[in-house]
Amino acid sequence: MARLAGCVALITGAASGIGSACALRFAREGAAIAGLDTAAAGDERWQEAARVAPAASLALADVRDEGAVAAAIGAVLARFERIDAVVNSAGVAGGGPVHLLPLEEWQRVVGVNLTGTFLVCKHVLPAMIERRCGSIVNVASIEGLQASEGGSAYNAAKAGVVMLTRNLAMDYARVGIRANALCPGFIDTPMFRQVMELPGLEPYRERIVDAHQLGRPGTPEEIANAALFLASDESSFVTGHALVVDGGFTAGHRVGLSKLMGLE
Repeated sequence: MARLAGCVALITGAASGIGSACALRFAREGAAIAGLDTAAAGDERWQEAARVAPAASLALADVRDEGAVAAAIGAVLARFERIDAVVNSAGVAGGGPVHLLPLEEWQRVVGVNLTGTFLVCKHVLPAMIERRCGSIVNVASIEGLQASEGGSAYNAAKAGVVMLTRNLAMDYARVGIRANALCPGFIDTPMFRQVMELPGLEPYRERIVDAHQLGRPGTPEEIANAALFLASDESSFVTGHALVVDGGFTAGHRVGLSKLMGLE
């Protein structure tokens, strides 16, 4: 039996990367998919999701715009009468040393990653409260759990997503709503590749990849698998959790002894 049969799932950032992987994974498990993105057309994963779930729709909305978010969610509710699961995957990279960071850049990064997550939750929650059920999955990052050089705005926003998620879990548990955060490591998405192609960053890509104990970045599909678990009834006793999916990035630091032990 499909794990999300009869479920209506709202996914932000659905046109590419982790969002489109979630759309496809959820569609294959029987969910009706409503996507939000600033891109008018989705990537191959989204297009496949639309084929698997013929009712799938991709609406244009900037998650920083409360009016646009409210209208898009209202349209989903008018069509399906409910929203069972939400994956807040819309995100942007950005940051830099604080003393050089323009206020506009701080506001852009925090606006999409944190405020956008807040706004989607704000406008989805009333319908979930009315039905006394729902699962919210907010895509944070391991950089919301530990610092990284130059991460400032991005790290602060993702740390905010983790704490917002915990508050959602506390505030809404008694009306049947669960909220969890996903904290991916570095995932091979268009955003990751774009950042690694910035001038001066190319030499660091190999070191960042090698910091994952599995020796590679993750794939969007691997994060979608974790999102599916958190959205489904299989995680019915899980709420307020920040699930790390990082290939061992936060497990510790390698100094080369594994080679001495014959493990490389």
